[in-house]
Amino acid sequence: MNKWLTVIGMGEDGWEGLSNRARLAIKATDVIVGSQRLLDLLPKIKAERHEWPQPFSAIFEQIKPMRGRNTVILATGDPMNFGVVRKLKELIPFEEMTIIPHLSAFSLAASRMGWSLPDCDTLTIHGRPAANLEAFIQPEAKLIVLTADKTSNPEIARRLAARGFENSVITVLENLGGERERVSHFDPHTDYSDLNTVAVHCIASPKAKIYSRLAGLPDEAFVHDGQLTKREVRAATLAALAPAPDQLLWDIGAGCGSIAIEWMRSTRGSEACAIEPNPERQAMIATNADQLGTPRLKIIQSNAPEGLAGLPTPHAVFIGGGISDAGVFEAAWAALKSGGNLVANVVTIEGEMHLYDLQEKHGGHLVKMDISNLTKVGPYRAMKPRMSVTQWRVQKPW
Repeated sequence: MNKWLTVIGMGEDGWEGLSNRARLAIKATDVIVGSQRLLDLLPKIKAERHEWPQPFSAIFEQIKPMRGRNTVILATGDPMNFGVVRKLKELIPFEEMTIIPHLSAFSLAASRMGWSLPDCDTLTIHGRPAANLEAFIQPEAKLIVLTADKTSNPEIARRLAARGFENSVITVLENLGGERERVSHFDPHTDYSDLNTVAVHCIASPKAKIYSRLAGLPDEAFVHDGQLTKREVRAATLAALAPAPDQLLWDIGAGCGSIAIEWMRSTRGSEACAIEPNPERQAMIATNADQLGTPRLKIIQSNAPEGLAGLPTPHAVFIGGGISDAGVFEAAWAALKSGGNLVANVVTIEGEMHLYDLQEKHGGHLVKMDISNLTKVGPYRAMKPRMSVTQWRVQKPW
């Protein structure tokens, strides 16, 4: 197959920093597409020049007519690292592309900080909500963050302070690899370049809110009205759902969204749909998603099963409410991918009887969980039991 499209990563060092292979590809191309900033770093060449369209999604229409012509796309740094290739592959088969990467901002930042990349968490809030940072804020964690522009820097500082990590060391690395490169500690009064990367050494204060990415966040980590899968049951529920990278969960009867949020925090690329008809609880879900680092959570204002129609096919389903309602289980089970896990929790006798019937028909495991917590009884202490939770865990046959 003809490899007509070459994607070349370029740094702030421009033409001089490109490899011979990249230079030859640019000299031989018929068409070159890139931001004005990158195009300005090129010498005079015969190729047609086209700027990135606005909005960026219009790149698909811009590239289509070029198919078959020798075309170069200029990208910043490594186009495979939060770069343009992921989107291009939705339009163009990878077999038709050649990728020539440059050093990524992550590599450059790590080299300036003296940090080993495998010891860092690398993420981007460029074109993405800054809330994505939240799940990575951990004691002594080292973060390298691609920013949207200079407004990202105070937002990063604000989120760290809100979590009790105000003593963290924030370094702003501007225009990495170019003549205007500058590395400095974050100062809210400094006017930074829009082209910057931020390195954070997270340092927790004694009052820091430390939230593990393992299942079972403290109940007080969530804004809720009592409709919350409690911590111990939540941990068991997530273990039964078995999150995996890039998989989708339906959280039916989501309440404050605790199951969906912990699912998304657990593994790379996890997605979730929280189906919840109550507007007040939807607002709670949105707040929790922002504060706990899952801004991609999709909130569906609807009852089930009506709200399930048209949703992307799930890899796992949690039913925290409404398992006895007509059509809820049937719609979820029909939609669930083969090999996917379904977990349902109930506390009522009617709900428990319904789970017995479903288990008899579909198999799986029934578990009853009795949790007690320490409480005060006058001058004494006692273990106070919560309502028992019956849980059904079943895997859809392959």
